[in-house]
Amino acid sequence: MNICVCVKQVPDTTEIKVDPVTHTLVRAGVPSIVNPFDTYAQEVGVRLKEQSGGRLVVLTMGPEQAKEAVKSCLAVGADGGYLISSRAFGGSDTLATSYILSEAIKAVEEKEGLKFDLILCGKQATDGDTAQVGPEIAEHLGLPQVTYALDITAKDDGSIEVKREFDAGYDIISARLPAVVTVVKLPYEPRYPTIKSKMAAKKKEVPVLTEAEIPAIDTAQCGLHGSPTRVKKTFTPVREKNGVKLAGLEPADAAAQVVKLLEDAKLL
Repeated sequence: MNICVCVKQVPDTTEIKVDPVTHTLVRAGVPSIVNPFDTYAQEVGVRLKEQSGGRLVVLTMGPEQAKEAVKSCLAVGADGGYLISSRAFGGSDTLATSYILSEAIKAVEEKEGLKFDLILCGKQATDGDTAQVGPEIAEHLGLPQVTYALDITAKDDGSIEVKREFDAGYDIISARLPAVVTVVKLPYEPRYPTIKSKMAAKKKEVPVLTEAEIPAIDTAQCGLHGSPTRVKKTFTPVREKNGVKLAGLEPADAAAQVVKLLEDAKLL
């Protein structure tokens, strides 16, 4: 089974800063990691590869520093990886990003001389939380998709069985390959790299794909000018501390005071 895992390098912080002019993330001076949900997608992919054979290739889109995200995946079981990077791709929204990734997937298939049976993504990125890119890749490629996967099992008939999370429990869904699946936090943790695997990954080359290496891409659908959505405003919500602390009261008096406060607030 040949597998493509799409990962994203995200800021390793809860303090997300946005450029007030371009409305894009400020990454300078902020340590970065592989998006946590993508590490679960990578783990599922490696387990499937170990069971069924084949090749696992990682793709990421971003600046030069995003090569480190690819190398992190190479250290835990990926066979190869590519960085998709160009000024023409900068500022892409989710629709433009998914379009670029879908065209890059086709280009990598051509370079690698294979067809991907399964494309995996984390359910969402921690810096954007849209959960849109994976499903949009499926639409661009015209492939079936299953979202919020808790586990994936390869079947002998060329299909996969997906345990899909939803509010009341989970579904078991079968899908024919090729397909796109987005992955949630799994009941097991992603594997850790060994010192040997990290050293080997550091030595590996990560080819960069620009628009020149993706010949079928239409740059009019990329970057800021190819993005139909815009971030108009960002702000940090104001946190008001307006609680009331009742101290030094007997339990019965405290209970009575709580009831009075709720009545005054018209909550009772």
